Amino acid sequence: MTKERFVISRRRTGFGDCLWSLASAWSYAQRTGRTLVIDWRGSCYVEQPFSNAFPAFFEPVEDIAGVPVICDDRVNQLSFPGPFFPRWWNRPSIDCINRPDEQIFRERDELTELFQAREDSEANTIVCDACLMWRCSEEAERLIFRNIKLRSEIRARIDALYEEHFSGHSIIGVHVRHGNGEDIMEHAPYWADSELALHQVCMAIRKAKALSYPKPVKVFLCTDSAQVLDQVSGLFPDVFAVPKRFQADRAGPLHSAEMGIEGGASALIDMYLLARCATVIRFPPTSAFTRYARLLVPRIIEFDLSNPGHLTMIDNPYEHFAAS
Repeated sequence: MTKERFVISRRRTGFGDCLWSLASAWSYAQRTGRTLVIDWRGSCYVEQPFSNAFPAFFEPVEDIAGVPVICDDRVNQLSFPGPFFPRWWNRPSIDCINRPDEQIFRERDELTELFQAREDSEANTIVCDACLMWRCSEEAERLIFRNIKLRSEIRARIDALYEEHFSGHSIIGVHVRHGNGEDIMEHAPYWADSELALHQVCMAIRKAKALSYPKPVKVFLCTDSAQVLDQVSGLFPDVFAVPKRFQADRAGPLHSAEMGIEGGASALIDMYLLARCATVIRFPPTSAFTRYARLLVPRIIEFDLSNPGHLTMIDNPYEHFAAS
């Protein structure tokens, strides 16, 4: 293996972050002729710490648009060649385990500079263990979604739900990222006033329903909060949501190993169904969960943080196609 060079995409977060960061890692691997390693061990969607979450949810893939890929539990046996970039990863393995947040943010910035420099690093292995959203082109993101396929059992569940709820209708998809007590970081300003936040969501639903559609309209709600589901459903009785297990009130996010594999499958079902809607409302638009829908859905409604009462309507210029 010492003759090969690698880019390792290490993520343990929600699928939106995982897939967007993967697209950034793939983009650098493609440009520099490296093998891409998808290392999602320790994922928030699996309980076994040494199990790679990627093959638990996606079909095996050996190549993405000419880039060789390693995406299974072989990552437990492989020894990747140094030197490493960022420099932190040249430490003994035992010293790399506990990385403070400031180190992760520092690596994110170092990787950003590397990607933007358009030059190759002398390091044999690039370790991408930070959030790398916005670090690649939209075409790279689309390429990733076209080339990785959900496991057949998850696709079958999506197709059955689509046939039951979507067929013969124009669907307004609504994603409300709440956090349920989690530190939601850059999403927090949207929830500074929770009553106002829900008012904004309902305002957007009414605006979306007033638009012209070729078929009867239904509203599909995806949220990480049972409280949000109850409140929105109370105001819009025709709203439907895929049944899922929620965490207790204020107990934290849905992307938790406590939810098991089913928690990850539920997230992907919502994510891929959102991408098959006619209109999608993103609250907040900073959530990576709706990035797939943002790339594909013909019409997007977002909120302006500097003017929360203002809704932005985005017509997607790209040809809409159904998620597979």
